[in-house]
Amino acid sequence: MAKQNVAEQFVDILVRASVKRLYGVVGDSLNPVVDAIRRNSAIDWIHVRHEETAAFAAGAEAQITGGLAACAGSCGPGNLHLINGLYDAHRSMAPVLALASHIPSSEIGLGFFQETHPEQLFRECSHYNEMISNPQQMPRLVQTAIQHAIGRGGVSVVTLPGDIADEPAPDKAAETALVTSRPTVRPGDTEIDKLAAMIDEADKITLFCGSGTAGAHAEVMEFAEKIKSPVGHALRGKEWIQYDNPYDVGMSGLLGYGAAYEATHECDLLILLGTDFPYNAFLPDDVKIAQVDVRPERLGRRSKLDLAVWGDVKETLRCLTPKVSPKSNRRFLDKMLKKHADALDGVVKAYTRKVDKHVPIHPEYVASVLDELADDDAVFTVDTGMCNVWAARYITPNGRRRIIGSFSHGSMANALPQAIGAQFTDRGRQVVSMSGDGGFSMLMGDFLTLVQYDLPVKVVLFNNSSLGMVELEMMVAGLPAHGTANKNPDFAAVARACGAYGVRVEKPKQLPGALKDVLRHKGPALIDIVTDPNALSIPPKISKEMVTGFALSASKMVLDGGVGRMAQMARSNLRNMPRP
Repeated sequence: MAKQNVAEQFVDILVRASVKRLYGVVGDSLNPVVDAIRRNSAIDWIHVRHEETAAFAAGAEAQITGGLAACAGSCGPGNLHLINGLYDAHRSMAPVLALASHIPSSEIGLGFFQETHPEQLFRECSHYNEMISNPQQMPRLVQTAIQHAIGRGGVSVVTLPGDIADEPAPDKAAETALVTSRPTVRPGDTEIDKLAAMIDEADKITLFCGSGTAGAHAEVMEFAEKIKSPVGHALRGKEWIQYDNPYDVGMSGLLGYGAAYEATHECDLLILLGTDFPYNAFLPDDVKIAQVDVRPERLGRRSKLDLAVWGDVKETLRCLTPKVSPKSNRRFLDKMLKKHADALDGVVKAYTRKVDKHVPIHPEYVASVLDELADDDAVFTVDTGMCNVWAARYITPNGRRRIIGSFSHGSMANALPQAIGAQFTDRGRQVVSMSGDGGFSMLMGDFLTLVQYDLPVKVVLFNNSSLGMVELEMMVAGLPAHGTANKNPDFAAVARACGAYGVRVEKPKQLPGALKDVLRHKGPALIDIVTDPNALSIPPKISKEMVTGFALSASKMVLDGGVGRMAQMARSNLRNMPRP
């Protein structure tokens, strides 16, 4: 039997860690690894058109399966392209192993062609980042990288020079058992008792939930019922906590809606459950706050805490709920539920009624129709920007659907690559990429990956020919929109030229039928929907500064001859504009 080389041993370890595929773009320094995959039937090489797509796809696969996923880039520019997707995976706590192949080991440090220093470049977006400079480091170094990625939740990077990959692997190398799942973390009795006492002393309590409530829906509902608490959520908590939730008061933040803002500010005690919600301007500074998180470094970094509790949400609530005294007064809860219902009826639903004649099409209407037609177990991948808003406000979770986006890193162009990774996990599951025209066109080349592998991803393209969220940010800052317009092709024609199904929709009455056709098409498909560029994301709480900035921006647009556009914008949004 021929002796294994380092590349073959690397691939065997990936297989043993249940990695099914390696996303990347081939290159000379990667050749030994790609060839080892070619000869191993237990793992596939997925050839994408851009390495950034490879990293995003691996991150999405890891979020769907909960297991390890992997990507690779060749030396220099190849692995540099991974970095943005790896940042996203790392900040999403997605376990990803990235292989950064390297120049010949004898040339490192001598300014060789395509030389970079991956062990420095990937330091900030990884838990573990080391180079194999000697075959004797195998397999221990790769096993250590895998255990960091899975155990800590995030990215590990292994740098491997191409010549080392071709070297013979060490004989009888020890193979230790690999970590496959993370343990539960229980807080200490002292913290549990302190939190129970704070709850018993408070009259009005609000829970604000993030992605750390994954798998803890039943425990959160039982707890909320016992203490009569409204339950708000961050965007990453939406899919885990909003469904079957009679205490739901919506989402806070710039993309938010409903009464979550009021509920977090009018309570006596705010309990943050598994959330690293970054916008401290939307958090109160005059109420007591307790935070529960499995990552201790996150405790108290967004707001001043009265109590920090280190533990995962599910196990913490299992310990806490029996210790708190049941509350019977629902006045605060009912008040927040009423505010939330009024907000939903008056703001969120406004654009989905009587819009059958509005041209360009309201994007809210598109999201609403998509929500009705999509499968009950669909995976939605969502581009950063206005698509985040429409997904947050109109896509309904149910415990089976998944909603994935670049919600912590905030990168453009994430939806299509993440859809690729999500679809590879299950070709029979409906995967919908909610793409903006800016994000889609940025990595549009990987639409060809859908065609190449016949992946049945459905791209729902919100085409407003602009960077809509950036325009809103400029207006809030008192600036006229500039540099945000996109001159776009007929994306449906582009899709057809690539060999996929493509249809363009410009009138609302065409939308339901066209969307049904796209969703039931058996292969890759794209629907190019021309949407209203004047539709704005109005946050649930508007400051005087925001209003002043918006008014200043409007004045500048009028002075620049933009009065017609401002009139259109006023008609689109005036009836729904909350007052500060």
